[in-house]
Amino acid sequence: MKNRIIVLGFASMALVSCRTPLNLTNIQTQKNISIAQSIPEDGATAMVIEPYKKSLESQMDTKISYTNAELTKQGDNSSLGNLLADYTLQGAKEWAAKNNVAKIDGAVINIGGIRTNIGKGDILLRHIYEVMPFENELVIVKMTGAQLQAMFGYYLQTQKNNPVSNMVIETEAGKINKALINGAAVDPVQNYFIATSDYLALGGDNMKFFSAGEMISTGVKLRDLYIEKFKQNPNVTAPADLRLIFKGKK
Repeated sequence: MKNRIIVLGFASMALVSCRTPLNLTNIQTQKNISIAQSIPEDGATAMVIEPYKKSLESQMDTKISYTNAELTKQGDNSSLGNLLADYTLQGAKEWAAKNNVAKIDGAVINIGGIRTNIGKGDILLRHIYEVMPFENELVIVKMTGAQLQAMFGYYLQTQKNNPVSNMVIETEAGKINKALINGAAVDPVQNYFIATSDYLALGGDNMKFFSAGEMISTGVKLRDLYIEKFKQNPNVTAPADLRLIFKGKK
């Protein structure tokens, strides 16, 4: 009965607000049905699905690259985090070159979006889906150097190991010692183009500083980009440079 009242309420609002009269002809209520493992599997459906399931499993076991060392997400300069940040930057540069966008200066991704490590040995397609199960899109955010100061402030305050590419951020005793993009100090009046995910660009992981910039959508899924990059690099070597340096971090 409650559902009927709610539906009728919305219908009444529509009748008042629209110039064209609406005829309410039918009202239906629905019941939620819980699905649990106790419900037996339908044999006919399972037979239809099985060939597709086997095909998908076979695709997921396809080797796309190889690493001679475990790629991890742990630490301020994690091997997997820095590698994926570099792939994000590379993908953004390639997209920008094809779409008349100024050169990309750096990249920021979030460590929480990297769900697991990749072990030493063959890298399979399924590993990338496990690492990046989300449908996040690659985006580019245009910001001035002055606006980017809020990003450096974010790292100073949080000292969080969210990976970066083509940047160096060093903090100590509550101050920023170093904040470099392209190996140089940031010019307050210059425009910078930062590659990231739509999740972060919209304020995810408390990265509210991106809201000051202009977001450019690419339509490229980060997972698809990472798969492509691993395929292009049959023997992966993780970057070893230090990008986030939090001196005195507890």
